[in-house]
Amino acid sequence: MPLILPGNVASATAATGYDVDNSCRFNFGDDPKLSKSVSSGSGSTKFTFSCWFKTTTVNSSYGRILWNGDSGGSYETGITMYADGRLSVAWNNGSDGGRTWLTNAKYLDPAAWYHLVVRYDSTDGTAGDRLQIWINGVRNTSFSSSTNPGSNEVINVFKADVLSIGREVTSEDRFSFDGYLAEVCVIDNTAYTATDFGEFDDDSPTIWKPIDVSGLTFGTNGFYLDFKASGNLGNDANGGTDLDESNIAATDQSTDTPTLNYATLNPLVCGSYATLSEGNLKLTGNTSSDSGTCYATIAFPENGKWYIEEKMTDVDSGGQFPESGIQNDAETSNFQTNLNSSVGMPYKTNGSSVNCSGNIMLDGSSAHSISTVSDGAIKQFAIDMDNGAVYYGLNNTWYNSGDPTSGASRTGAIDTWTAGTRLNTWYGTSGYNGSDSETNFGSPTYANSSDAADADGSGQFEYAPPSGYFALNSKNLAEYG
Repeated sequence: MPLILPGNVASATAATGYDVDNSCRFNFGDDPKLSKSVSSGSGSTKFTFSCWFKTTTVNSSYGRILWNGDSGGSYETGITMYADGRLSVAWNNGSDGGRTWLTNAKYLDPAAWYHLVVRYDSTDGTAGDRLQIWINGVRNTSFSSSTNPGSNEVINVFKADVLSIGREVTSEDRFSFDGYLAEVCVIDNTAYTATDFGEFDDDSPTIWKPIDVSGLTFGTNGFYLDFKASGNLGNDANGGTDLDESNIAATDQSTDTPTLNYATLNPLVCGSYATLSEGNLKLTGNTSSDSGTCYATIAFPENGKWYIEEKMTDVDSGGQFPESGIQNDAETSNFQTNLNSSVGMPYKTNGSSVNCSGNIMLDGSSAHSISTVSDGAIKQFAIDMDNGAVYYGLNNTWYNSGDPTSGASRTGAIDTWTAGTRLNTWYGTSGYNGSDSETNFGSPTYANSSDAADADGSGQFEYAPPSGYFALNSKNLAEYG
């Protein structure tokens, strides 16, 4: 797999221009939604929806990004992600049979932020231009289903009922979206274009990036969600009525955004016994004795120093613990076997030992005793690609008296190698016997007692990263990798 999957937008740009500070994490299992009552009691001939999204690819059927409809289904409007990654815009106005536009393209890259614009203008004299769907600044023109709106046809996105983000609000209350949303703009009575929300980068013209949208006109029922207020993630930054939050907590605010893209765990490279949740940051092992392992979506580059934490949220009472470590040249067909092999995972950490391949240990030993891991414990990984060393810590005590800042001397490193010889090196973690862990690449799913940042000011960690170590995100990769 490539270092950063190519679908990422704004992933290689420097920290210039407009930055998106926050997103909201929608966890499928929580049935989350943001909703508000619509006041006008009518539809619209002009409407625009814009958002940035990062999918987790775990929707079981449909994931409603936007929804408005009555409980009987006599009218409804929705923007939906299908389980296979296709996007749909659909609506009906009672007895007219409805309209459905369904893309052939599938948006399944769990490492990528995508920008979606839906533009509706039934006053347009060209029937084929009345409904437009744009992804990353490019108009989508390939659909498996599409029916042009009639001239001046109303779309009932603002009919008097409840409009929701992240879940269908009907009598069934169903179809949660799973992933991250940022810069959600719902525009009443204006048909904006994609360039009102984003632009191509001057230096990298294939990269689409966000621009400031605060100057747009949102209309009577429109709103703007920037997710900057952790205690009120339904806040309308345009000054209108806030949306009600349901099953969304302050910890669902994330700093993983289209301008600061963090690593997560990759469901496309994940063992069958592992279940991911919480924006692909929480891993739960199978309740049997089998384990399931996932890699990160971003590999460590040849250079730089990188810091990761992992919180033990449910250590199995039978003594089975989440295992984690660093693997070179990932063999994804059998990750658990590689975990213990000399050709795969250099080491694993569990509650009682650090098991390592004898030919890569500093002292040739196959195991070392460490403190028992319990619920709430924080594992720490400091990966020094510049000097060829990795260090392991637990609750801010570095194993083997390790010193991640020791440079070429590599004091107390749990594993060493010749710098520059380990390309395609990945972090991986494995649930075992129902155990849970939550990996923190810098945008955690849980509240830290103290949010410590790296030297570049990014990341929210329980413990301060060692000097010179950075969170695994797109901007740090561009600058320090």
